[in-house]
Amino acid sequence: MVMPKRKSFKHPHESETIMTEVVFPNDANPLGFLNGGRLVQWMDTASAVCAQTHAEKIAVTVSLDKMAFRHPAKVGDIITIKAKVSRAFETSMEIYVCAWTRSVFHKENILVNEAFFTFVAIDEHAKPAQIPGIKPVSKEEKSLFRMALLRKKHRHK
Repeated sequence: MVMPKRKSFKHPHESETIMTEVVFPNDANPLGFLNGGRLVQWMDTASAVCAQTHAEKIAVTVSLDKMAFRHPAKVGDIITIKAKVSRAFETSMEIYVCAWTRSVFHKENILVNEAFFTFVAIDEHAKPAQIPGIKPVSKEEKSLFRMALLRKKHRHK
């Protein structure tokens, strides 16, 4: 399939998605800590919204990597998830997702997890569809953009 030359670019902030959840007892294990699977689900949802906003099409999860559980969250904590396009390829995009926890009694946000999700945009026939590129602006965005190509090569090994 030959893709036409890309005509549009967006800044990562245009599709940045911030999602907030509260850890309820049904989200936790018997010790009262957030289940890892629930956090992955929330991160996937935030990254899907980000990917679909960027692509202006349905986007489906292809992979996730570099999941790193750094700190537990417990029942009653507030979870904030931020998803941002790190790089857009022809039909796929890498989304960088971070999740933080904080107690309602404290203002400090503690990093719980970060990951890279890959999505592919699809058309109405469920075929890969071309998406806009991105133009990173900040130092962090430029670093994520450069490293995304290396991560993609590593995934395809």
